[in-house]
Amino acid sequence: MSDIPFVVPPTDDTLLHRMGIEITHVDADGATGTMPVEGNTQPYGLLHGGASAVLAETLGSLAAVAHAGPGRAAVGIELSATHHRSARTGVVTATARALHLGRSLATYEVVVEDAEGRRLCTARLTCMLIDAPV
Repeated sequence: MSDIPFVVPPTDDTLLHRMGIEITHVDADGATGTMPVEGNTQPYGLLHGGASAVLAETLGSLAAVAHAGPGRAAVGIELSATHHRSARTGVVTATARALHLGRSLATYEVVVEDAEGRRLCTARLTCMLIDAPV
């Protein structure tokens, strides 16, 4: 595991930017971030389940890269999400917490909550840790 501070790469022209995802913390043990509900809804006005999955995979992947360390990368190999309830307005906050930090795999549980702290989604992401492409 790296003791070098993690720097989030630029997000301009990425899905994170288009969805309004803000990263507030990243280290090998986990990550946190927020996302507006507005602009990330399905046609019925509810937060899209896929938007919650994008937020979860983003946070888990960034934490996995922090765990992997310099010269290594993380690629998602499995994502599952259980949607407990939805939101129509406001901002959701997600927190990724490490479940397993190995040499070749890292697994995170990601909880997405609304502004009142109600759990909207529980996701699990497993990333394979590889040498970074040159």
